[in-house]
Amino acid sequence: MIQKMKKIKQSKLSPNDRDFYDENGYLVKKGLINAEQLNQVKVEIEGLHQRMANQVPDGVGISWEEHVHGEPDKPKYIRQLMNSEVISEGLNEILRSNEVLDVVGSLIGPNISLFHSKLLMKAAKRGTITPWHQDYSYWRNPDNQPLMINCMLSIDEANSENGCIRFVPGSHKGELLVHDQAQTSFGLFLPGFFEARDDAVVVETEPGDCVFFGPLIIHGSSANQSLNHRRANTFAYNVTENGIQRPREVLRTKFDTVKELK
Repeated sequence: MIQKMKKIKQSKLSPNDRDFYDENGYLVKKGLINAEQLNQVKVEIEGLHQRMANQVPDGVGISWEEHVHGEPDKPKYIRQLMNSEVISEGLNEILRSNEVLDVVGSLIGPNISLFHSKLLMKAAKRGTITPWHQDYSYWRNPDNQPLMINCMLSIDEANSENGCIRFVPGSHKGELLVHDQAQTSFGLFLPGFFEARDDAVVVETEPGDCVFFGPLIIHGSSANQSLNHRRANTFAYNVTENGIQRPREVLRTKFDTVKELK
């Protein structure tokens, strides 16, 4: 089957944006998603802990906070929810929006496929640590290269108190490091778990900001010690021809047509 794809001219990042991303391994684009789009998402994910505790839709995967329980009349707390576009039309629209894909295309090229989407529900006073890790430790297989990219959308304000993301700038220039493994919702982590690092930076963001970062940069986040939620969503994209696994969905291509992969 031949599927028609619209060719879209890629907008360019500024030279400073590109230089910063190449040097540091991440890039913050302020206010990329507008308040109306964000408000739709907030409405759609309201009460999500309770709804998912009652029934998880087909195509959705959930990791729950471990050793963290609500009061007897409240549900467990979601740590992360995979394939978040299934439960939110707002997130589904954002993951394929020109605002996001223009930046992605400028960083990884014109052939863009959806890799996955993930809602991160770092609940107030409940959300726990995400230890230092490289995403490629999860994504690597014998047939792909570390060409993917993450776009992390801030749904709420993210700061050092409520567990904003932290990066080790420049660490993407190194190799994939050996990770330890645990039977937990975070699975893989670097030795030292989440010990303090002098070479790490705290990246605080406002609602609507997007942070783009590659699969080799070392990153993590602290626990949420505040009274406010720190919800975010990551949209992960891959170069369509990277690996032999069928992409979930081809979002953009430099060609007029693309063969549906079997």
